[in-house]
Amino acid sequence: MTRTLYRRAKVVVTMDRARRVLYDADLLVEGKALAAVGPGLSALAHDRSVDLHGKVVIPGLVNTHHHLYQTLTRAVPRVQDVELFDWLTDLYEIWRQLTPEAVRIGALVGLGELLLSGCTTSTDHHYVFPKDVDGRLIDVQARAAAELGIRFHPTRGSMSRGKSGGGLPPDDLVQPEDAILADCERVIQTLHDPAPFSMCRVALAPCSPFSVTDKLLEKTALLARRHKVLMHTHLAETKDEEAFCLKTVGLRPLAYMERQGWVGRDVWYAHGIHFNDDELGLLAATKTGIAHCPTSNLRLASGIALVPKMRALGVPVGLAVDGSASNDSSNMLAEVRMALLVHRIQSGVGSTTASSVLEIATRGGAEVLNRDDIGSLEPGKAADFAVFDTHDLGFAGAMHDPVAALVFCAAARRADLVVVNGEVAVAGGRLVGADEDELIGLANDIAASMVSGAQAHTGRDFLQARAKEGPR
Repeated sequence: MTRTLYRRAKVVVTMDRARRVLYDADLLVEGKALAAVGPGLSALAHDRSVDLHGKVVIPGLVNTHHHLYQTLTRAVPRVQDVELFDWLTDLYEIWRQLTPEAVRIGALVGLGELLLSGCTTSTDHHYVFPKDVDGRLIDVQARAAAELGIRFHPTRGSMSRGKSGGGLPPDDLVQPEDAILADCERVIQTLHDPAPFSMCRVALAPCSPFSVTDKLLEKTALLARRHKVLMHTHLAETKDEEAFCLKTVGLRPLAYMERQGWVGRDVWYAHGIHFNDDELGLLAATKTGIAHCPTSNLRLASGIALVPKMRALGVPVGLAVDGSASNDSSNMLAEVRMALLVHRIQSGVGSTTASSVLEIATRGGAEVLNRDDIGSLEPGKAADFAVFDTHDLGFAGAMHDPVAALVFCAAARRADLVVVNGEVAVAGGRLVGADEDELIGLANDIAASMVSGAQAHTGRDFLQARAKEGPR
């Protein structure tokens, strides 16, 4: 088994139990795993070495919520200045145009951007399955992730309650519940690997309380627990969602999900903004996780999740970029910085530090995804790490604290090297598994075609701002 010594790093952020930060340190990788981490490892047997002099090493970042197909609908003018429900109503018309090739390119773009920002593990929540399109879209995403070499947690999303049933999505974007459950079973059998260091683990993920039925939530939970896979959905994202749940089922969103069996260590929610104190207590007691999406929540004016309070109570919290139509980026390091800034506004300057947001984005994400083999740099853990070169004008004057500099100074900078499961996925700031220039051209062409198709189908001009329509 090949042993590679990554030597002389300026700083190694371990995120181990003691949260050690090591200076002038090495990492010894044996196969998929870290064999040793610390200074002075050159005397240990190794087959090759890589010099990291002057560079900062962090555990691979963990992205706990995304919609990769949305990389094709970034910055669409008609939905730049609206809140969630109006945003969805218009974008569903464009997402009707999705094809397997569009899903493939969207996945390569989003996952590639994540890798370049130091992310080594990503989830995805895919719930749009247009009629008359090959429905094996989760498989398409999984193949794209394998091409790039990123650790992947696809979640088989679903929508079963269309407009005619009181839901939000168009009827031709929802699926029959029997078909959904059958494909969930197929995806688990085909793609899910529960083994240590697994590169692909599946979760089941009905879209939201306003797009699925009670019955589907219940049956999905039973299926997931039978196969011992995780469960995921959006929850408590907006006040509109809260009003919908109160009107349709007479319960607040979390109480509704608890009634359907959707709390526990095997469940995590995206957003989790509008929880009260009792609900935060329930999340902590049951170890139900939260994927925190600060940029998306600001972009859609949904609110700010109570993350410092959640963490103080013991709620598992990971970080997420969310979909690229509401973030409009898949840059995990930028998301780390946004989390730092937004919680200082909400909870005070001392509430959130550079170290604490890096912890949420590494150890926190691993906890949310129930993984004990990633999230920190320790012997026996997966060899997942990102290396940043601080010899850059953007870091000049910031070497008093190179780790904090990554958060405060480096929001738009690329990782120099990214290793996943012992394999190099980014080298010299470029993707190893894809041609970036080719991807840019393909993504732009497909995105334009999808918008044109939506405009022809609806008569709406998606390239113009939405007309002011007053309160809904």
